[in-house]
Amino acid sequence: MFYYVLKYVLLGPLLRVAFRPRIEGLDHVPGSGAAIVAGNHLSFSDHFLMPAVLRRRITFLAKAEYFTGPGLKGRLTAFFFRSAGQIPVDRSGKEAGQAAIREGLGVLGRGELLGIYPEGTRSHDGRLYKGKVGVAVMALRAGVPVVPCAMIGTFEAQPPGRKIPKLHPVVIRFGEPLDFSRYAGMEGEKAVLRAVTDEIVYAILSLSGQEYVDRYAADVKAEEAEEARKAAQGRRFPRLPRR
Repeated sequence: MFYYVLKYVLLGPLLRVAFRPRIEGLDHVPGSGAAIVAGNHLSFSDHFLMPAVLRRRITFLAKAEYFTGPGLKGRLTAFFFRSAGQIPVDRSGKEAGQAAIREGLGVLGRGELLGIYPEGTRSHDGRLYKGKVGVAVMALRAGVPVVPCAMIGTFEAQPPGRKIPKLHPVVIRFGEPLDFSRYAGMEGEKAVLRAVTDEIVYAILSLSGQEYVDRYAADVKAEEAEEARKAAQGRRFPRLPRR
């Protein structure tokens, strides 16, 4: 019930006024039955904008940190995300990935829409990164179509680190559903999973027009954070010239 109160009474109207979203290709999202909506992830606002414009309820796999914050703020955040149809996912390690797949398949098994970001994390610089194969595993095991989705303008409205979004128009563009029935029963083959994932990411890229990086976003973020740490350390403790 709270999901629909958020969508139609509290948050949805506010998001439409603030972002003035232009929706394209909404008819590509199936009106019934299980399907995956796979999108790029540029902003914290993405979690709420896409559900606000869809005609059907959608459940997202969201990082567990949104549900485990300390104190009253943490409890309120967890309540908000659960009420908004988000499922917590621990992203640390291989077993965590299997747990996310089980949760996603449970949603699809109920004939519902599942939202997922193939990149596995939010883009920190507005570019589109290599997709992880979990989306392919779920699509093949459940035998469901994948609808690519591009969020355009949300990075400018709320880039990483900005808590309150700017008033900025956005475009939410849905592409034609991708059918992977030709790979039925092949979800155990790595080459097939990579091919399916790359096809999904390419469809998102075609809709968004982003620059593509053939590396995982999490790896690039970690490298840049380490470089920034070393640079900061060098400024604090500069090397003395040798005599």
